[in-house]
Amino acid sequence: MEYLLVRFNDEEREFIIDGELRGWTNEVLELEKGTHVIRLKGPPFDFAPPQIRIILEKTTRLSPREVKFEKI
Repeated sequence: MEYLLVRFNDEEREFIIDGELRGWTNEVLELEKGTHVIRLKGPPFDFAPPQIRIILEKTTRLSPREVKFEKI
């Protein structure tokens, strides 16, 4: 298993991975290794970029892959 941390400032927001609701921002998520597309749930659509595509590999719970959405 791999680990991912999705950030959106200090706000909690649900996020979608590969088309499915998967968790909340600022919490570490356990996920399968591989390519994933991450989006924040809206509305409001007050964030950028609209989505982030990553290859998830070589992570640990203490050192997750971080992706960050910015408030616009």
